[in-house]
Amino acid sequence: MPYIPFTEEQKVTVNSVDLADFLRLRGERLESAGREYKLIYSDGSGSHDSITIRGSTWFDHKNQVGGGAIKFMQYHYGMDFPTAVQELLGQRITPLSPVSQRTTVKEEKPKIFKLPEANENMHRVFAYLIKQRFIAPDIISFFAKNHTLYEDRKHHNAVFVGIDEDGVPRQAHKRGTATFGKSFRQTVKGSDTKYSFSHFGKSEKLFVFEAPIDLLSYLTLNSQDWQQHSYIAMNGVYENAVLTALKGHSNLSEIILCTDNDIGGINAADRLRDILKENGYPDIKRILPTNKDWNEDLKQLKVVDFLPAVPHKQKGEYHRQAEDLEYLKCRPEKLKSQIYAAFKNNQYRYLAEYALAGSAFFLPKTQRLSDENRAFLRLQSKLKDDYKAYTDKGKRLQKQRNLSDSVQAVMHDLKQTARTREQSINTAKLLFQLADNAVRMEVENALSQPIQEQCEDIEIVHEPCMEFS
Repeated sequence: MPYIPFTEEQKVTVNSVDLADFLRLRGERLESAGREYKLIYSDGSGSHDSITIRGSTWFDHKNQVGGGAIKFMQYHYGMDFPTAVQELLGQRITPLSPVSQRTTVKEEKPKIFKLPEANENMHRVFAYLIKQRFIAPDIISFFAKNHTLYEDRKHHNAVFVGIDEDGVPRQAHKRGTATFGKSFRQTVKGSDTKYSFSHFGKSEKLFVFEAPIDLLSYLTLNSQDWQQHSYIAMNGVYENAVLTALKGHSNLSEIILCTDNDIGGINAADRLRDILKENGYPDIKRILPTNKDWNEDLKQLKVVDFLPAVPHKQKGEYHRQAEDLEYLKCRPEKLKSQIYAAFKNNQYRYLAEYALAGSAFFLPKTQRLSDENRAFLRLQSKLKDDYKAYTDKGKRLQKQRNLSDSVQAVMHDLKQTARTREQSINTAKLLFQLADNAVRMEVENALSQPIQEQCEDIEIVHEPCMEFS
């Protein structure tokens, strides 16, 4: 295709396209998942629902990749950059084709799920899990006796089986047992993603892990009375099997997220927390391995090489910037000029401080507690508690645009000379959103400094979140 020049404005516009609306116009199938949507599609390997969409961003939880609208068109439909931009601009200027442009064009029948043939013994799996992964033998034996862990005959992989409510195998994940070369992992074709490797006890606790070996490692580290609780491995960071387990076991009410202590695991925990709350499960806790994951903790205990935790620089920096905001007493008659000057001069920290102080000022008196300063501190904690790095995927240009839109909304709102209680609450919300967008821009500036080193702050429990109501 010949070179087509696109303006920066056009690139920002197409990366701001609401992907869910765009894909519906293309005839794609979407299912609601809380504040997100799942894209349901089929290709040569079967039916999939691992891609979630929220606004103009997307994420493929199976392959751990995501981004904006242009990247989606390139990734999912195999388009080059100019074609992707033209298609997205075409939402506004040309009729859209309902025909999928996915490169895997062959329609195939859904794969029939079949477990790999079992080996006559589990010698290699036992050796691998005990000697290389340091899993307790009695825990391996427990799952082996329950036929949810075995060794396949052809390649001697460890096979972790997910069963349904009737004990029928519905899913399987293979893990290589070789001690050299690249590690092998594969989900068996035809697997139903609503099920995964798990154990269900009688208590109210459900522990959620990314992978089966994480689960087994945690049990090895916390073996006392473990069978009374429930455990599930997601084979990634996807929530489908977790929601199915919760719906199928009425005793489960307390959910403990045990995902990895790295960027992917931290994002997954925040995202899962949001989805679970939206599905009616508010009792959610988070426990972190000391190192990258629970098996790395086991390795450290055995005094062998292990991988340390990977700090989430973006989330850590946001928390630091929010924590450093200082209270500036709100002067409502000067607030518009203060916000405008800070925005015009790219003084994002001052902008956040003015906006947050203004939000505290416009809160109804019943929510300010004793004074505005205390309300400011509560809102400061709410900034940190509400921030979800997994939703903060936009490029700098998009964040600047979000900030500009937020400033405009606040400036328009502050023109009011009198407010009802509901209008005051709305003003407080708009100012809070402005503070959040300003902090995000300050984070962009901080992380663009190549010399500055970042580290994740220790999470602390704050006072209950301030609500706008």
